[in-house]
Amino acid sequence: MDLSEVQTKYPESETFRFGDSKELCEELTSLVINGTKTATCDSLSIYESGKEKMPTVGRVDIAMTWEGEPAVAIRTIEIEVKKFCEVDEEFALDEGEDDSLEGWRKHHKEYFERSGGFDPEMELVCERFEVIEVFR
Repeated sequence: MDLSEVQTKYPESETFRFGDSKELCEELTSLVINGTKTATCDSLSIYESGKEKMPTVGRVDIAMTWEGEPAVAIRTIEIEVKKFCEVDEEFALDEGEDDSLEGWRKHHKEYFERSGGFDPEMELVCERFEVIEVFR
């Protein structure tokens, strides 16, 4: 299914990619598709800057492959803004990328350092979602 068909089916959807590299995008998208990853987060500042549109509960968004093809539709079911240092183990494990809160903190600190800066007090938009449709 191409993007125009997907956007016709989900007209209010936003498109985005998981991760900041092809390898990470593929890994995280696979975790979503297989049901391991049911949560994600990003810096609140990325939304406040207008670079990304803030997720909203109930909206269906389209995760794209690194190459720009629709991969999976997800519906946001919960949003919470909290500081990096306040993220708990339950949320970290729901992200599906690590098997401990410590691993989550290490890898997310590295991600945020690569993408504009890290502070343990930085605010994150923590989002839980459910898979609606897989396109690939």
